[in-house]
Amino acid sequence: MERQPLWRKDFLSICLSSLFLFITYYALVATLPIYVMEILNGGDREAGLTLTAFIIAAVLFRPLAGKWVDELGRKKIFLLFSAVFMVSTFLYFGIASLVFLLALRFVHGVSFGFATTAMAAIATDLVPDERKGEGIGYYAMFMNIAMVIGPFMGLTIMHQLGFTTLVVILSVLSILSFVCGGLTRVLEHKRSVKPTANRAFHWKNFIEPGAVPISLTALLLSFAYSGLLSFIPVYAKELGMMEVSSYFFVIYAIMIVVSRPFTGRLFDRMGENIVVYPSIILYAIGLILLSQAHTPTMFLVASGVIGLGYGSVFPSFQAIAIKSSPTERRGLATGTYFLLLDTGMGVGSFVLGIIASSTNYSFMYVLSSLVVVFGGIVYYTLHHQRAVKRKRQEALQVVKESV
Repeated sequence: MERQPLWRKDFLSICLSSLFLFITYYALVATLPIYVMEILNGGDREAGLTLTAFIIAAVLFRPLAGKWVDELGRKKIFLLFSAVFMVSTFLYFGIASLVFLLALRFVHGVSFGFATTAMAAIATDLVPDERKGEGIGYYAMFMNIAMVIGPFMGLTIMHQLGFTTLVVILSVLSILSFVCGGLTRVLEHKRSVKPTANRAFHWKNFIEPGAVPISLTALLLSFAYSGLLSFIPVYAKELGMMEVSSYFFVIYAIMIVVSRPFTGRLFDRMGENIVVYPSIILYAIGLILLSQAHTPTMFLVASGVIGLGYGSVFPSFQAIAIKSSPTERRGLATGTYFLLLDTGMGVGSFVLGIIASSTNYSFMYVLSSLVVVFGGIVYYTLHHQRAVKRKRQEALQVVKESV
């Protein structure tokens, strides 16, 4: 049987749309704290609130985003909230009030939550069923690349040309994201069951139950990952390796790009477990190596191992969330997955920051590795065992029907 093509125009368009949007997101994450402290005369607390307000907004509206994506259509939700994201980016011009900035960050976070949920659902629909692991892995790769390009580009432009020039460039990128997504042809799904009026606020209209087990596992792994996003520059400075800290996520991204073709195909051909368990082990080992990194070489080796681990497990979990849910509720499944992923990221950044300030960053990363190992146990309990049990029941049902 001939494999269906993956790299068609529409799939590439939505991947590029995601790339431009996430570059904008990561560039602002890296530069807004500096803007708050240097231009608005704020402190560390105020600088941190710029990310907190954004994440809280995205988390609060993820369930509604998944519901609307399925009920109102992927393309409509994408176009509406991608436009809001675009306008929000424009509004960073000449911003002089911290209160206005935080309000803008909240609105920007809402638009981000809706737009990214719609984009992920669109990308998932464009991937052939027999290539889900591979396709979602490639889609996630564009987000990983943006995580490297965004901060580097943002900090470089801000330091050399100023924040205003950066906003101009990011506004252009948000327009490109809107255009690329708008050019993507989308096959909308008709809902088989519409919520009745008396059950309009039932939790299943906002959360996809089939996606919850794997999403809970993703929460634990993203909890540990938040310690990388939030504290790698500070940890590198503490170790006296500031000159190599900027290469951490570069090596991380390179390992993802190199491994993605193999891990995605393994997922589709041999099942999720062949990818998930080694990835979790590598992720935990990478965090332990990072906790013991006393040389630049060890620091960068840790980044590569973590890239192979978390970089492979993140799209695998998303593919599992989609496969575990009805076709007409894929938007809701995507929203559920990102809801718990974002929650782990937000809670982890706060909790691990307290742990690091009370002990040290080395201990924090060791503890993070234990959280990852616990995530592996949760995966086995909530997903692996249930999948085996379900297959046995299906096999018994086939035998009964044939008798």
